[in-house]
Amino acid sequence: MIQTLLINLVQIIIGLGGGLAVGAGFVAFITVLGIIPRLIQLSKTESLINVFSASVIIGLMIGTYFSFANVSFQQPVLVLLVWGILHGIFNGMLAAALTEVLNVFPILSRRIRMEKYLLILLMAIVFGKITGSLFQWTYFVR
Repeated sequence: MIQTLLINLVQIIIGLGGGLAVGAGFVAFITVLGIIPRLIQLSKTESLINVFSASVIIGLMIGTYFSFANVSFQQPVLVLLVWGILHGIFNGMLAAALTEVLNVFPILSRRIRMEKYLLILLMAIVFGKITGSLFQWTYFVR
């Protein structure tokens, strides 16, 4: 009985510590690199900063709940396609903001000598993200 209680207590401490570490890393990623402020600046929606902040917090809380809860949604393929497109757009915007902040694509294109094909490289990444999200939501989630 006491041994089980101690094991549960250790698991709680490890889980809490891991969650705090991941959460701190995510907050550092968002704030230090300025991902959300750069997205707001690029989209010219400075007046909606509270909406962006609330969306990130609510999205993280809902995502955490769905990660731990055994919830299943039986939706038609059309709904899953729309959901997959929205996920692709979100991932693409986040990746674009990150690469914008870090100047990844100009460095990458110079390094692999593809300066002339930078637009094709970007479009391949965008369509790959969208296709991957659609495939995940229509094949694995359904």
